[in-house]
Amino acid sequence: MSTYTEPERTVDASRPRRLPPTPAAPPAQRGVALVGGAIAVGLLAYTLRTQGVPQAALLLLGVGLGFALFHARFGFTSAWRQLVAVGQGKALRAHTVLLAATAILFAPFLAAGVSPTGAAVAGYVSPVGIGVVVGATIFGVGMQVGGACASGTLYAVGSGHTSILLTLGGFVIGATVGAAHMDWWEATPSMGPVSLSDLFGGTVGGLAATLVVLGLIAVATLLVGRRRNPPPVEPVATATGVSRVVRGAWPLWVGALALAVLNLGVLLVSGAPWGVTTAFALWGSKAAGALGLADPTTWGFWSGPRAEVLSGSVLAESTSLTNFGIMVGALIASALAGAFKLHRRIPGRLALGAVIGGLLMGYGARLAYGCNIGAYLGGIASMSLHGWIWGIMALLGTWIGLRFRPFFGLSRPRPTDGVC
Repeated sequence: MSTYTEPERTVDASRPRRLPPTPAAPPAQRGVALVGGAIAVGLLAYTLRTQGVPQAALLLLGVGLGFALFHARFGFTSAWRQLVAVGQGKALRAHTVLLAATAILFAPFLAAGVSPTGAAVAGYVSPVGIGVVVGATIFGVGMQVGGACASGTLYAVGSGHTSILLTLGGFVIGATVGAAHMDWWEATPSMGPVSLSDLFGGTVGGLAATLVVLGLIAVATLLVGRRRNPPPVEPVATATGVSRVVRGAWPLWVGALALAVLNLGVLLVSGAPWGVTTAFALWGSKAAGALGLADPTTWGFWSGPRAEVLSGSVLAESTSLTNFGIMVGALIASALAGAFKLHRRIPGRLALGAVIGGLLMGYGARLAYGCNIGAYLGGIASMSLHGWIWGIMALLGTWIGLRFRPFFGLSRPRPTDGVC
């Protein structure tokens, strides 16, 4: 039975410790790439005409994010699974590079509160409470059952993994239900937003504390690796020379730096860091209202400034634009790499896991004020304590989720390979 393998760098604990040479990239799928390019140009032109230059810029930044995510195979789901299951910390060390670079790039603008154009900017500093603890744990379980994270769902869909469309559908429904329940969760015990810059005497102190902790995490992954002797990461088919930029697999550190720079672009253009799941709640809420299933205008989540977002065009909302851009960017990138492939046959158990995983991630993201992008990456880079709590609880959710994967036809590392 064929199953979906998330398009991220993975380790296979059943394979030998020494891997074969890196395979060459297959021929580019020029027709698919042209279709992707046409979609990008058409969507860009329409956005520019109806929404203006800033929104069109966000769409382009999304295309860049999709391109970088695909070529670096930059994974969050697989990174946590590799560490928990077999002690392989290479991908998680790439997270520390991404988080550190993003925090450094964000710091001066968050301290000033304005972009070079004079527009207001602010990070994601969210409350630390029951919602974050429960939501991030649920999200971690959903990642492993659904086979992808928030960003991974988008670029997997773009690169042709049709089973992840089910994850995306579940994600949208879960985020919508979470938005409807948000008032209740916000009433649970919470210590409010906590910024490391306040705890450590300013932006410099908060940034220093962030970098120190990230350094300690990187060292810890090395120590875990020495103790558990994990299998190496499987090589990804790639091109050589200059063509590797558009045809091959990028080193993880290159992908991390590219994502950090693009995230800075999103911050300066939109006034907030890169996010994903607000768009899912918006799409689902609009659909629920249009179908007469609910009245989202009565939900606390869509009150205040968000009321205008709900009533406006989807293309006026920043996370929707970057999400569309990521899917199109991944489509173009995968076609140029010769890796675009539609998966038509989806086993029943895999389909069920995809939907359940998406539901858990969507609901958990709303409770926890974001996903692996908005809460984990955006929160830590904004020096928010809730980002660190999110990461810890998502790691716990990963440990739990690994136990459920076999029920949905997904691989589970063998106990002899060091499963926690």
